[in-house]
This record gives sequence, structure tokens and C-alpha cells, in this order.
Amino acid sequence: MIVPIYSRTYLARTISEISKFEGKTIKIRGWIAKKRTLKGKIFLVLRDSTGMAQTITEDKSKAFKTAEKITTESSAFIRGKVVKDPRAPGGYEVKVSEIHIVGLAETWPIARDTSAEFLRDIRHLSLRDRKTQAMLKVRAATFAAYHECMTGLGYMEHQSPSFTPTPGESGAETFEVKYFKDKAYLTQTWQLYAEAMLPIMEKIYTVAPSFRADKSMTSRHLTEYWHAEVETAWQEFPELLGQMEYIVKFIAEKIAKTCRKELIFLGKDPKYFATLPKFKRLKYREAISELKKGGFKVKFGDDLGTVEEKYLVDKRKIPLFITHYPTKLKAFYMKRDPKDKLVVFASDLMLPGIGEAIGSAERSTDFKDVKKRLLAAGEDPKVYEWYFDAVSRYGSVPHSGFGMGMERLIMWFTGAESVKEVIAFPRTPTRFAP
Repeated sequence: MIVPIYSRTYLARTISEISKFEGKTIKIRGWIAKKRTLKGKIFLVLRDSTGMAQTITEDKSKAFKTAEKITTESSAFIRGKVVKDPRAPGGYEVKVSEIHIVGLAETWPIARDTSAEFLRDIRHLSLRDRKTQAMLKVRAATFAAYHECMTGLGYMEHQSPSFTPTPGESGAETFEVKYFKDKAYLTQTWQLYAEAMLPIMEKIYTVAPSFRADKSMTSRHLTEYWHAEVETAWQEFPELLGQMEYIVKFIAEKIAKTCRKELIFLGKDPKYFATLPKFKRLKYREAISELKKGGFKVKFGDDLGTVEEKYLVDKRKIPLFITHYPTKLKAFYMKRDPKDKLVVFASDLMLPGIGEAIGSAERSTDFKDVKKRLLAAGEDPKVYEWYFDAVSRYGSVPHSGFGMGMERLIMWFTGAESVKEVIAFPRTPTRFAP
């Protein structure tokens, strides 16, 4: 069954199809990305979701007056003959015979010297540049590849609440909200709910917003980010690490294939992502030893910062698992290593140039230990009684899971300098509009 998407009035060829019609007259549609006049000719660069095309309107053409009138970011249909020209974007240009303006734009407010702060103020307009378009197309492909991978592995998608009765992993960084007469929190993770779902679904995944009231003004932090999370019954720590590596490689290979043009434009090598070698692994104690040799003043029990993370992963130039973190650095629900109670079966996956992007752990089913760690963290175990029911009291099994920050993964693919570049409307401690 063929389902019509566009009204017949607005049917046209996409810009990516132009090369197929050399010597023929076609109709294309989109927005005017650039306009310039040179020696009696008007050059219009038309943009649609598939790319950009240069068009030329001669002064003798019936369309010349319309070309003079049209403004940057106006929407339009353009009819013309496709001719080969190596100087044009994509190697082809369109000799215009007809222009139909759909929506005439007002004077475009963005110039070359526009400040970064103003660009953020008008993000709803500034995102129309070619670099942002490329990054957001990689973003869309990343989400699609993640869904394809998880369904291919037999996982079912599950959605959990955004309002939660408990703070989650780090109470100091939660958004507390009034929930009628009660107090609630915006979710930081679906994980506690996911564990409760395992007895009926066994293998589940999601991708949804998570919220952190973190005041960090860094290139890696957002107050609202997209969180890809996976939870698996009957899975222990070694299998978890192998699964994470498979998923990241699957997504990377898909991006290399489907976003080749965008990656090259952004200065990234598709071959690198298509042929990733086996990820490196390093235990936390080994990482501390290596950092000391590198001149860092660190000791067992110290959390690794961005500088330390990048030092460890960038020298290897491929993703790196750091495993077996100290218990006190990780969340209450992570399983202790029975051979070394000072550490837990947890890992962070570091990406070159980024640092930590994925956190994972085998979950604890030791009710008494989890309760003790909650008390040590100053939490009230009573509000977690439902969680204890789900994972400890009624048929617990070994299970594991991970959470992946999608924006950090996309930063790695695109070479973006900040997570704010790879999401359409970023939310930070100083900005929640537009």
C-alpha cells in the first residue's frame, strides 16, 4: 500500500535526486539558504532535508523579477534544467525557468558577526545552518540505529514514568516538583522501574529524556538529555560488557553507512566508525596506577574527572571500559564483587575525545546490603520498599543494565565541541528557552 505524504500541489524532486536528471527540466522545493547577484545573474542556493542545490536565474529569464524579490530563508518551488557543474554544491546546478514563492521571509536576523549568545537566543532560526543540519541528521540516524539494534536482539521497548517518588541516583541533582499535595521528582533514570519489569519481559530497553539539576556549565552536560537504557534478566557482568560493545559498534557501523556524506562534511572518517577494533578494558585500580605514572595526583577512591578520563581513552584512540569502581563512588543498587567487597561490578565506557558516555552495572539482589548502603547515603529505605519487593523479595535473578547518554555518543560521531550542538533545543542551567 502506498500512502501519500504530500499534497499533489507540492510534489517535487528532492535535491539529492538532481544528479539523476542531467539535461532534464525538474521542479525542486525548499528554502533559500543563500542569495547573491553577479554580472546580471542571481544565484540562489536552495536547501531541503536532503541537501543543497545551486540555481542560476539569468536576467533574460521570466523568473528574474521573482528572483530579485525573494529573500533568504523564503520557501519556494523552482523549476529548471539540470546541468553539470563541478563548481556547484553536489556537482550540478539548475538553470531556472520558473520560481514560485510559497512563503516570503522577512529580513534574516543572522549575519556573519552575530554573537554566539544571540544565536542561542534564536536557536529556532540559527539551527537552519548546514552544520547543524548535518549533526541533527546524524542524531536521527543514531536513534534509528539504536531501535533497530535492540529490536534485532529481541528486546521490547518499555516506557517508565517521568514523575517519580524517589530521587534516584543522586538526590542533590534532582528536580523536585510539587505533585498536587505531595512531592515528586523528575526522573534521572528508568532503571528501578525497569528492574520491576524483568519478570514479565526479561529484555527491555528505552530511550527517553532524563533530568539532572546539575549546575555544571561544561561541554558534556545538559539538564535534560536523552537517555538510552537497557535492562536484561539472567545477565551477569562479563556478558553486559560484551553486549554494550556490540550495541555501540552496531550503531557506529550504521552511522558510517547511512550518514557518510554528513560525516565527511563534519570532518569525520566513516571508515573509522565502520571498522572499530575490540574495545580496551581497564580496571579502576589499574587506571589509578596508570594515572599516577602519568603525573596525576590520584588515589583509590577518587572519582575520575573529565581530564583523567580523556587521558586514559585518548592515548588508546578507541573506546575504553573502566571497570570495578569503588563501592562508595557508585549507586546503592550495584552488586559488590564477592572477591573484593571494596568494588562493584560496574563500568563506564569512555569514548575518545569525550570521556564517559555509558554507565553500566550488574544489579545487586542482596536486600540487606542495598538497605545498608541507602542508610549510609542518608536515604530513607522506606520509600524504596516497592523496589525491594520487585528485585529482592519475590523471585530475584541475576540481572544487569546500562544507561547511555545519546548526546555524548552523537558528539563522538560528529566531532561536536559541545552536547549543545547535537540537540535541537538544549536545556542548561542558564537556558530553558526557546
